[in-house]
Order: sequence, then structure tokens, then C-alpha cells
Amino acid sequence: MIEMSLARIAGIVGGRLADISAEAAETTLVTGSVEFDSRAVTPGGLFLALPGANSDGHDFAAAAVAAGAAAVLAARPVGVPAIVVDPAPPAAGAGTAGVLEHDADGSGAAVLAALAKLAAAVAAELVAGGLTVVGITGSSGKTSTKDLIAAVLAPLGEVVAPPGSFNNELGHPWTVLRATRATDYLVLEMSARHPGNIAALAAIAPPSVAAVLNVGTAHLGEFGSREAIAATKAELPQSVPASGVVVLNIDDPAVAAMADLTAARVVRVGRTPEADVWADEVALDPLARPRFRLHAGDRAVDVALAVHGDHQVSNALCAAAIALHCGATLDELAAALAGAGPVSRHRMQVSTRADGVTVVNDAYNANPDSMRAGLKALAWMSRQGPPGGRSFAVLGEMAELGDDAISEHDRVGRLAVRLDVSRLIVVGTGRSMSAMLHGAVMEGSWGSEATAVPDSDAALELLRAELRPGDVVLVKASNSAGLGALADALAADPGEAGGR
Repeated sequence: MIEMSLARIAGIVGGRLADISAEAAETTLVTGSVEFDSRAVTPGGLFLALPGANSDGHDFAAAAVAAGAAAVLAARPVGVPAIVVDPAPPAAGAGTAGVLEHDADGSGAAVLAALAKLAAAVAAELVAGGLTVVGITGSSGKTSTKDLIAAVLAPLGEVVAPPGSFNNELGHPWTVLRATRATDYLVLEMSARHPGNIAALAAIAPPSVAAVLNVGTAHLGEFGSREAIAATKAELPQSVPASGVVVLNIDDPAVAAMADLTAARVVRVGRTPEADVWADEVALDPLARPRFRLHAGDRAVDVALAVHGDHQVSNALCAAAIALHCGATLDELAAALAGAGPVSRHRMQVSTRADGVTVVNDAYNANPDSMRAGLKALAWMSRQGPPGGRSFAVLGEMAELGDDAISEHDRVGRLAVRLDVSRLIVVGTGRSMSAMLHGAVMEGSWGSEATAVPDSDAALELLRAELRPGDVVLVKASNSAGLGALADALAADPGEAGGR
């Protein structure tokens, strides 16, 4: 974060000073990072006191200051220097990822609102100094594409991008405040669980460059229809001014239609010559890493990606269009994409163990579109592997699908059969997982090829008993299913993983 006095921060967020004099607040500067975990506080930082499931950040205020924090942003006095904002009821639709789930008294809503104001003020100052803000949204692939964008912009200047999926009303302003006066590009991933969420995030740090990847069925239970999801994703291109650029994946008709909703210049990407930046001659290597010919106007270059899955081509095209707009050459772009391997954990991380078993760890998130992409990548890797190698799909629940949960899980089970997956292991006992198992059995008259287990421990025990050299295992589910630990244990067992 840029240096700022406590007095100025209090003025920006509309807070009052507690346990520090007005005179001291003028000279006490926040020079470190803004943190919501007291263990991450650095000297000169600002600690956010937020309520959680098992503890309240206000209880850790003294520890944060003892660790070096200049002050605390809180909803009540905490006995150490603090900027206090009054509790307020959470706004309708707040909590895009459960951040305010435990905010009974409105203290969390107040602190988050103050955080947004602070981030907006910092972003405005940095943009005036030349910072380029890049926003990205889509039903799937946001985090992978964010990582690719950060990689292709890195040769052009200093880049700040969120770790993992920090894309909600806490992670978004937290990421904005990681930027400093030395930052050239701020890449922001934006998610939504309600209409208006993306518009609110975009208002904090208005992007001059934005990309929309796709409109799928993630959070269908929250939105009710794909049309409502599309309207919410369209909030991002609508936030870009006429002087900016919007990148749209025209392979998705719902995204292509957003060209009529923005005043900005539109750059179309896709697998068709009708796009401005497009790909052809797409091929996959044995680990499903795409290679393709990238075209931009009358120029072209061969690209070899280091990430896995055919779906990464669209992600790479969006990143390419942004990098080209920001001044990269085609050769610079191809080199950056070739070196951009998986960054965020539990997202298409592929490793081959010492015993020859390949593990595809994609356990962070899942929706019908990303499930299909993951299963197709699994099937390809298995077909390209050694003779006798088998494919194992270890799948957990796709969350937030509402009334479509049963039918969508049934479709995933059937797709596993159609792709000739050797073994489907359904993890969980709910109705959705029963539907996935039922779909596989009905599609292929499967017997032992499809198995249901109650939890990750049972899945790990089964896999340890059955896996053999040459097998490929996909572990995928929504994060709430908790299969990340299973995937980590599987990748490291037995012995050291031998990535390839």
C-alpha cells in the first residue's frame, strides 16, 4: 500500500480515532500491508478486525499491534490504536463468498465498507499516476486466466495480482491495496453470487482493460438462470470507459453479445478468423498442454502453453489480447505464455509420482463447464499414456447449482462413461452425488467401474489399493467438498513426486 497517515485513512473511511491522539495520528504512517490475518501483519501495516466462524478479529488487535501494525481498522475500540467505524447491517446481496456469514452485529460489513473506500482512494491516486487496472470475470477459468495475464504482463512492468481466488468483497480491495507507486499493472479477478456484485467491485478500482471469458452455470442456484448470470458478468464491460478496451471471447454467444453493452473498444478473441485475436492448428501434448497458432491481424506466432487442458486456449487468447494492447510483441507474448505454468494451487496442477501415477489436482472449484473440461483432459492424458494405464475420476459435489444440481451431477456421471473413464469414484453421500453415480450406472450399465465413498479418507484408501504405474487420476470438486487435501496427499504418495 502507498504510505498514508492514520488521520488521512480515518478521513477516507469516515472513521474515528481510538486510543491514539489526533496529533499522533497525523504523524503515524501505514507503510506496510493491509491484512485480515494477524499472523501476516508486517511492521507499519494495518490490521482488519473481521468476524469469523470461530473467532473475532477484534480479539487479535493487540497481538497485531504487538507484531508491528501501525493501527487496527475496527468496528469498536480495541485498546490499541484504531480507526473505528460504526457497525451497520450488511448490504443486500453482500457476502459473495461467505465473508459476512458470521456478521451478526454488522461489524464485518462496516469494516469491509471502510476497506472498499480505502482501496478506492488508493486506486484513484495510483491510476492518476499511470497505473493500468485490468479486470477479468467469467463463470470458469478466471483464476487460471488471471495467472496467465500476470505472466504476460510481467515483462512489460511490475504486476500485482491476487493469490489464488481473492475475488470477492474482501479479497478484491485487499489486492488493490497491495499495489504501490511502483506498480504498473493491477490485475483483478471478479466473482459474483448476486446481481450488482461485479459492478460494486469494479467501482472500487475501475478497469481500463477488461475481459469476459464465458457465461456458464456456476452459482446457478443463486442467480436462477443463465440469462441472469450473463447480465451480471456484463457489469464488467459496462464499467469500462470509452477510452478503455474490453476483450470478449466470441466462442461464447452470451459473451459475444456484450459488445453492444460497452462504450469501450472491443477486441474479440476465439477460435475463428472472425476474431481479432484467434487460434487455429490446436493440438495437445500427452499431458494435455495445448499448442496452437496465434493470429493477431496479419501476424501470427506459434504458442506452446505450459498449462493443461484444451480450455486453456481461450484463457490464453484473452491474456494475449490484453498483453498486445499493453504493448507486448508477438514473440514476447509467445515466450511469456510458454513459461507460464500453473500458479494457483489446486487448479489443473499435474504431477507424476515416482511410481508413474499421474495426478491432476483440480480440487479448488467445480461447475458443470469446468467438470467437462477436466474430464476431457483426463481422458486425453490417459489415452496418450503408457499402454495399460487407466483413468480415475475422483469427483465431489458441484456447489450452488440450485434446482439443477441433480440433473447436472447426473450429466457429469454420464459424461464420464462417454469419455471412457476407467473408474469413477464419487465422494460424498448427498443427493447430488447419488445422482452422479446413478447417471454413470445408467449410461454404461456400470458395476464396479463406478463407486461411491463417504469421504476423502475412504477415497484415499481405495486409491492406494488400486492405483498402479501409468494410471492418471483427476481430483475435482467445489472447494466446499474439501478434496484439496486428498489431492495433495495423493500427489505426494508414495515418496517424492516427479513432475513432468
